Amino acid sequence: MGVGGSAFLSFLAIHILLLFDFGLADDPVVNYNFVVSYITASPLGVPQQVIAVNGKFPGPTINVTTNNFVVVNVRNKLDEGLLLHWSGIQQRRSSWQDGVLGTNCPIPPKWNWTYQFQVKDQIGSFFYFPSLHFQRASGGFGGIIVNNRDIIPIPFDTPYGDITILIGDWYTRNHTALRKALDSGNDLGMPHGVLINGKGPYRYNDTLVPDGIEHETITVQPGKTYRLRVSNVGVSTSLNFRIQSHYLILAETEGSYTVQQNYTSLDIHVGQTYSFLVTMDQNASSDYYIVASARFVNETTWSRVTGVAVLHYTNSKGKASGPLPDPPQDQYDRTYSMNQARSIRWNVSASGARPNPQGSFRYGSINVTDVYVLKNKPPLVIGGKRRATLSGISFVNPETPIRLADQYKVKGVYKLEFPNRPLSGSPKLETSIINGTYKGFMEVVLQNNDTKVQSYHMSGYAVFVVGMDYGDWSENSRGTYNKWDGIARTTVQVYPGAWTAILISLDNVGVWNLRADNLDSWYLGQETYVRIVNPEPNNKTEFPMPDNALYCGALSRLQKPQHVSSANYLGGGGGGGRNEVLDD
Repeated sequence: MGVGGSAFLSFLAIHILLLFDFGLADDPVVNYNFVVSYITASPLGVPQQVIAVNGKFPGPTINVTTNNFVVVNVRNKLDEGLLLHWSGIQQRRSSWQDGVLGTNCPIPPKWNWTYQFQVKDQIGSFFYFPSLHFQRASGGFGGIIVNNRDIIPIPFDTPYGDITILIGDWYTRNHTALRKALDSGNDLGMPHGVLINGKGPYRYNDTLVPDGIEHETITVQPGKTYRLRVSNVGVSTSLNFRIQSHYLILAETEGSYTVQQNYTSLDIHVGQTYSFLVTMDQNASSDYYIVASARFVNETTWSRVTGVAVLHYTNSKGKASGPLPDPPQDQYDRTYSMNQARSIRWNVSASGARPNPQGSFRYGSINVTDVYVLKNKPPLVIGGKRRATLSGISFVNPETPIRLADQYKVKGVYKLEFPNRPLSGSPKLETSIINGTYKGFMEVVLQNNDTKVQSYHMSGYAVFVVGMDYGDWSENSRGTYNKWDGIARTTVQVYPGAWTAILISLDNVGVWNLRADNLDSWYLGQETYVRIVNPEPNNKTEFPMPDNALYCGALSRLQKPQHVSSANYLGGGGGGGRNEVLDD
């Protein structure tokens, strides 16, 4: 047998052993092989460096079924370290696979590494992206679909088709240039456009949109209903999503079925994902506009920053033309978007990923064990550098990831001293994290004292969004909380000069990232981690450290060189428990 065959058999044996180690041998395995590299693309008509997955921008959609065991073999062909984060995938019992710097060492350039996780008891719409070095601003993202098992009903008729739409603001400067701007103490400035599925705007206006830009066209059958999964994968701009002459029936967001309501448009903030049911019930006299436009900005100044795609019926009689459908007219009503967000409710009678109603978890009757008020402010200078803060702490990522330091009992990597109320003194640069109580119930109040909308994401969990309002949060604000059908999701928005309250049931052991999803705020230090440890020795509450774990920082000496192989792994996946460098 040749070298390639031997390598593959070794991989297969290791892979099977890993499955038994995880206790998941009875669950189906889905394999993906990702090569992350630079390509040149011109989404806004200007050639630039873009991050592609398997040569595609955006990357391929991961399509799996709940309880599947997912193996994603990643080869890093960038010139810097790489981590892929599976935004909204809760990584039950395995923060080792979360793909953020506080829990994982980066995959070095030219290295191969395999993620292994189970989409345990999850359904819904999510996305993945590179979490380091501002790389998401250059691409590397793609959609994630987690389907129900056949035995679990969905609360609507099966759609005719399923369409993933990725929207986001975009700069013609690549991520390294944007990073340097932030390092120099500058703002990013206005983006150059909004992309829809990696493409620039349809030329709806000859003055605003230059000729020669490729746009996205989504072709549909008349009379059919489609499920549109829409994610805001951008840098820092809230976007309003709408389809000309069509209603959007909201059905799901980030793993939770919603009470179905009609919207003519919906604000989608950075890092958020929604599923809409859209029936193609128009007369197809022409194509229709799909629009993603910036919110909470000067619309005259930002008129060029609008994403426009085309909805094309197969029996369409002509091209889309004329003005775009109007955005929300709320310049003098700052409560419009907030009231829209409050209208999104959990469908407590729908089945979740398991055969019981998703609302059967009565979050409103559980006693809160920990309360944290996290306040952000506009960036300020700390130690000579422009930084962003949460409650007066600007997070410094440690050289040795927190979870790895715990595993090897490395001292001095972090402090369990994150304040439960904003600091009253001078802001600090610290690696300070929250000590979560295992099986506790934590209330987190996010107070936005900045001038723009901020999104916040909690890894490892769906959080219950129980309240939001303008002004400063107080103890009396709890009287306004929704304690019955507040939506459970992974990314929440906080409006400027306002607060949002979330409740989190701390049942997932690990070290989990709590961060701003606006890339500039995140990069400048607006994050922390929640460390949740089972105080009783019990190896069933967390998967063991993976055999292929990478080492860095104080543990760099433990990292072994990668084995070089010419094997081509079958089934579109591979890597198993080893770190391989594959020949070109």
